[in-house]
Amino acid sequence: MATAIVVDDDVDAVEIFCDYLKLKNVTVLGRGYNGKSAVDLYRKHGPDYVFLDLMMPEYDGFYALENIRRRDPSAKIIVLAADTREETVAKLAKIKPTGIFIKPYDINKIIQLLEAV
Repeated sequence: MATAIVVDDDVDAVEIFCDYLKLKNVTVLGRGYNGKSAVDLYRKHGPDYVFLDLMMPEYDGFYALENIRRRDPSAKIIVLAADTREETVAKLAKIKPTGIFIKPYDINKIIQLLEAV
């Protein structure tokens, strides 16, 4: 069974997303609400997947993505983003997340990606 952590500053979004993952037999090992908690949760749990929002207070998703990649270059990080500005897309192209989904996202497409990787 696959494992994951879910990180978004919207507490309700985290809970709903975790519920979807459970329905798809993905075990959620941790929930976080900023980029620093994402890094801490990754270190603690070593999940198969990280679901990560980009725009968060204090430490954003870019912070998490860069720090998790530094620790584990093969980490499977799926970005869930609402920000599609050119500069955001350019930053993501450099860091290369495993997948990018624009909010609102289709959970079935996310599950297809999980099955593919």
